[in-house]
Amino acid sequence: MTTTLDWYGCATFAMKTAGMTIMLDAYIDRVPSAAGPRHADGRMYTADDVDKCDWIVVGHSHFDHLWGTERIMANTDATLIASYESIRVMEEAGVPADRMICVAGGETVDLGNDVTVSVYPSQHSCVWTQAQMEQSDVVCIGDLGTTWQEQQEKISELYEWFQTLGEETIAHMLASAPGHSTRGDGGVLVFVFNTPDGSVLFQDTSGHWSGILRDLQPDVALIGAAGRGNIDGEPTQGSLADFVGRQVSLLGPRKVVLTHHDRWMPGFSIATDIEPIRRELARVSPATELLELGYLDATTILGDS
Repeated sequence: MTTTLDWYGCATFAMKTAGMTIMLDAYIDRVPSAAGPRHADGRMYTADDVDKCDWIVVGHSHFDHLWGTERIMANTDATLIASYESIRVMEEAGVPADRMICVAGGETVDLGNDVTVSVYPSQHSCVWTQAQMEQSDVVCIGDLGTTWQEQQEKISELYEWFQTLGEETIAHMLASAPGHSTRGDGGVLVFVFNTPDGSVLFQDTSGHWSGILRDLQPDVALIGAAGRGNIDGEPTQGSLADFVGRQVSLLGPRKVVLTHHDRWMPGFSIATDIEPIRRELARVSPATELLELGYLDATTILGDS
């Protein structure tokens, strides 16, 4: 048996294990100039192209993670596992309540075929500290002790800045409105799948609670590698590469796959330079293998390759 990953860009993957297809996040649609998988005729993939899915797990309620869930569920028999806020948004989008499971951290869900998923509370990256993202070797310091009110003011400024990114980006964000929470991230979650091939951690944004992460010890870790990291509610003091290295040190996985690190929304996101991250992982965890996925290349992460 094997467990494979197809990467759709951003933090969205299709994980195939034990005869099941499990979507990790559901954001597939992109603005035309963004990076992402394309059909042979050049058309970009969308959520409407997913016609086989048993389960969907979504890490938080922002559009670049949740939007698309409603269409995948309309085209398949999938069941959604997500936060209470994500479930609320999807119910408003017309998804039947009996096909959704609300979680907040502390639950273990039986997915069938000897596969379970355990849910843990997590943290969102400190998106309020910057506009366009910095490269992985840029050291960021300060911003400690910022109040909720101060963060919300900075986020409002960020959303105003989004309006300067051009017509295609504005149209894209307007289109995502039915699949996006207006109440923040909705409570970020991290998932650990236990499969017959081994365990897989899925994290879709660069943040964590240290006391939770250090006890998980997955075989494979999908970890966020974009923006300003969040450690126990405070912005990381250092570079993104430092932050990723710290996460790997806590988790101790055999293999690492990065998430959220491509140019998924030009003008805001950037293609993360992997080399500083690769060097940091070699320093802090030389036995860990960094897997670099291409779009939809069915990479084997567990089992026979």
